[in-house]
Amino acid sequence: MSVGTMVFWVVVVGLVLYVISIYNGLVSARNQFKNAFSQIDVQLQRRYDLIPNLVESTKAYLKHERETLEAVTAARNQAQAAAKAAAARPDNVAAVTALGAAEGALGAAMGRFMAVMEAYPDLKANQTIQQLMEELSSTENKIAFARQFFNDAVMSYNTMREQFPNTLIAGPFNFGEAKLLEVVSPEIRKAVKVSLS
Repeated sequence: MSVGTMVFWVVVVGLVLYVISIYNGLVSARNQFKNAFSQIDVQLQRRYDLIPNLVESTKAYLKHERETLEAVTAARNQAQAAAKAAAARPDNVAAVTALGAAEGALGAAMGRFMAVMEAYPDLKANQTIQQLMEELSSTENKIAFARQFFNDAVMSYNTMREQFPNTLIAGPFNFGEAKLLEVVSPEIRKAVKVSLS
């Protein structure tokens, strides 16, 4: 075997190993943001489970606020369906975008619900409702942290796939762009204010 042939094969093997390294790095980054989404999913499900309990606990006090209660329930159901679709494919841009919109609608409905609750002093004294509100507030904080972690992982993945020469590997191997989880409604960007005094 001549020196030229040996150099050629060393270069080819080096390039193949380099491509494999890039591919594995992209797989790892994609799996990291998918795992990060699963953390959001856990917290969202916790909130979706708390909301019906809170609505049910307040029904006796909010008899004249049926529209508000129905709006919260409908928004919760839509957000839960969107979360399920996004959890199945966190790399699907449309599913993550739909989840952001549904979460925005839920945040707006919950904001109206909280405003209505403020007008009923008996609700503030109810121990069950106080406990549910504290759990909801804690869950909202966990969702915010999980969303930030997911968005950081998505940003890292997108940066990796857009860098040269990674972009030459990302396209042919279907490493598509991932979507940040951005909440459409400005109401949900604000922390849920729970006032029980």
